Order: sequence, then C-alpha cells, then structure tokens
Amino acid sequence: MAEVGLDLRAATPRLLTRAMAAEAQLLITMGCGEGCPVVPGLRRQDWPLPDPHGQSAAVVRRIRDEVQARVQELVVSHGWARS
Repeated sequence: MAEVGLDLRAATPRLLTRAMAAEAQLLITMGCGEGCPVVPGLRRQDWPLPDPHGQSAAVVRRIRDEVQARVQELVVSHGWARS
C-alpha cells in the first residue's frame, strides 16, 4: 500500500461484529459471502475478492487495484465525490 501513498503500518484488522455493522449506512464486505453479518434494513454488498494474505506482490497489487476501482465506482454511483 505504501506504493500508492498509504501507510498501514499502524493499522490492525478488526473482526466485523453485528454491533459495528448495525451502525453503518452501507456495508461492504470482501469475500465472506453468506458468513457476513446480516443486519435487517442495511444495504450490503459483498465483493468476491481473494484474500491477499500469502499472495505474491503481483497478486496483492491486482487485488488492491480492484478494491480501488470498486471504491471509486461506489463513490461516483452514490454521488459522494468531492467537488
């Protein structure tokens, strides 16, 4: 991620809980399918992406770029882009 200017050294993964999901307006999960928390009334999308853990740098870059493209599309499609 440093290659694209994101410093994640202090970031730690957190398990998605029902309580966290209940506070969201939109829940994007990545590859958990039916194992994702279900919160009635919450808009949810699951992006079927492979887990980058243990993958080669080239595969991780492809996953990263796919996430970036999907986030950009989400921002545009919901009108969240900054003017």
